[in-house]
Amino acid sequence: MTDSPPILLDEEGRIATLTINRPAQMNCLTREAMSALEERLNYLQHCGSTSVLIICGAGGIFSAGADLGEVASLDPETALKFSRLGQKILGSISGAAPVTIAAIDGYCLGGGLDIALSCDLRYATPGSSFQHPGARRGIITGWGGTQRLPRLIGRDEARRMLLSGDRIDAAEALRIGLIDGIEPDVLDFARRLASGVDAASTSAQLLEIRRALDQRPILR
Repeated sequence: MTDSPPILLDEEGRIATLTINRPAQMNCLTREAMSALEERLNYLQHCGSTSVLIICGAGGIFSAGADLGEVASLDPETALKFSRLGQKILGSISGAAPVTIAAIDGYCLGGGLDIALSCDLRYATPGSSFQHPGARRGIITGWGGTQRLPRLIGRDEARRMLLSGDRIDAAEALRIGLIDGIEPDVLDFARRLASGVDAASTSAQLLEIRRALDQRPILR
C-alpha cells in the first residue's frame, strides 16, 4: 500500500482544485509537500487552460503551516533554501490561473496562512481560525506573509497579528478584511463561485482584470 500524495490535483473543465493532503499531520508542509505543490503549480501554469484554481485542505484543516519538526532538524543553509523555496512557490500561485481562491476550513496558521494570502480570494467556514504564531516561537514567517498581510489588512492590523501571535476566529478575520466571506460549506461555495467566474469571462479577460488591479494603487 502506497502513501497518499501530500498534494492532490483535481481538474473539472477549466477549474482546478489543489488539496493539501496530510490531515493526520494537520496538513503541515514538509519539503516533500512543498516540492509536490511546486510540481502541480508548474503543471497548471504550463498547461495554461485553467481559469480558476481553488486551494483547500483535507480533513477539516486548511494547513497549520510548515512542519516545524522538520524545520528544527535542518541546518541553517538548508533552512534558508526551504524558506526561499516557499517564497518562490507562493509567488507562483498567481501564475497557475487567472483567479485563485483559498477555501479555508479549520486551522489556517503560519505558512498555511501565507498560502491563503497568496490567493486572490479567501473564504472560510465559521469554525476556521487564523494565526501567525512566529512571535511566540521566536521565528518569523519566511514565505512572504510579512509583506502580503499588511497589503491586505493594513499595517496596524498586520502588526497586531504578527507581533502578538494571537489567533483570531473567522468573524474577526472577516471584520479586518483577511477573508472575503464565511460559508458553512466553503468548498462547495468556492466551486460554485469558480463556475460562475469561468462562465462569465475568458481567461484573457480575467488576466486583464488582474493586471489592472495589480497596476493601480488601492485606496484604503
